[in-house]
Amino acid sequence: MAKIAVVIPKYGLIGGAEQFVAELTEKLAVKTGHNFLVCANRWQALSSAVIFHKIPTFSFPKFLTTPSFAYFTRRYLATDVYDLIHTHDRIFSADIFTLHGIPHRYWVRNVRQKKMSLYDITTAWMEKKMVLDGGCRKFIAVSELTKSIFLDEYPAVQEKVSVIHPGVNLSDYTISDREAVRVKIREAYGIGPNEPLLAFASMNFEIKGLDFIINALGKLKSRKYSFRLLVAGKGNTSKYTRLAQQTGVAENIIFTGKLDKRNLIRHYLASDIYIMLSAFDTFGMVVLEAMAAGLPVIISSNVGAKDLVRENENGFVIADTSNTEIIADKIERLLDKNTHWRMSRAASATASQNTWDHVVEKYVQIYREVLQNKQRD
Repeated sequence: MAKIAVVIPKYGLIGGAEQFVAELTEKLAVKTGHNFLVCANRWQALSSAVIFHKIPTFSFPKFLTTPSFAYFTRRYLATDVYDLIHTHDRIFSADIFTLHGIPHRYWVRNVRQKKMSLYDITTAWMEKKMVLDGGCRKFIAVSELTKSIFLDEYPAVQEKVSVIHPGVNLSDYTISDREAVRVKIREAYGIGPNEPLLAFASMNFEIKGLDFIINALGKLKSRKYSFRLLVAGKGNTSKYTRLAQQTGVAENIIFTGKLDKRNLIRHYLASDIYIMLSAFDTFGMVVLEAMAAGLPVIISSNVGAKDLVRENENGFVIADTSNTEIIADKIERLLDKNTHWRMSRAASATASQNTWDHVVEKYVQIYREVLQNKQRD
């Protein structure tokens, strides 16, 4: 039985990476029988399968956040011997590093399109230290997009990089009263039982392309189509309400606010289409979650989950998100009942091939390989 240390600043809280790590770690602990210790600053335990140790972090001044977490993690892990260290964040050394993001320098300059602050400089330095000097035996990217950008920055580690997509729990979506849930959610918002309903979920409306979606819906409405859009999450609602008014779709859009996981799933089950036109997403777990609810998806080519999207089979990938006519065309295609039924079934099939059980099996193989190689060294 091996001693495994898992490192992540926030575990099991709201956020794609935080939930990813919790799902994976809990299932790995049960599957392997190894002893799992999670080193985190904040956490929400899902079960008793793992134990936790609090790692302090300096949040002020901000530039010390990443290096202080790495420093205190290293100091704590040095007090014992661990067979394998699996990190999901930038620390000084580990055996496995799962890449939930892209190189920080690329993120700041190409996605945020800003100058590097002192915080950005120290974070990029920590990352470079981790990748090139941290002794990692394996880097796991969550998508081909993530892998490609990572290797542009760090080509020297090419042979150590693999791709494993996040997973989904199908049991969360196989509820016996699905139709009753659909009716109840729709009634709560005054949506008709047969009115086409699009879903969008994000904690950052701007990055996820809500403006492009609203503009495309304006085009769709001009074609005399009926529809509604559920916007779940957190963002500048007043800004997007004004945009919706300008494009003539204010009455078509409902802002739900933040939803917990259970309620978000219920909203997926009440919907017909999922749409997200992100400026960038390393993967986008909401895309796979929506597929598990049987929703065909429309996403941008900057979303890592495009690995799972087969054009005109289970969804559409939009290369130019500023082309609102094309986006409207794709939505219109999915408003056809026969097309929607076919693509809904394909979306569900895709989700069934990408469960957390499949993900865990892949990580078990990597753990086994790394442990064996360490024993031989």
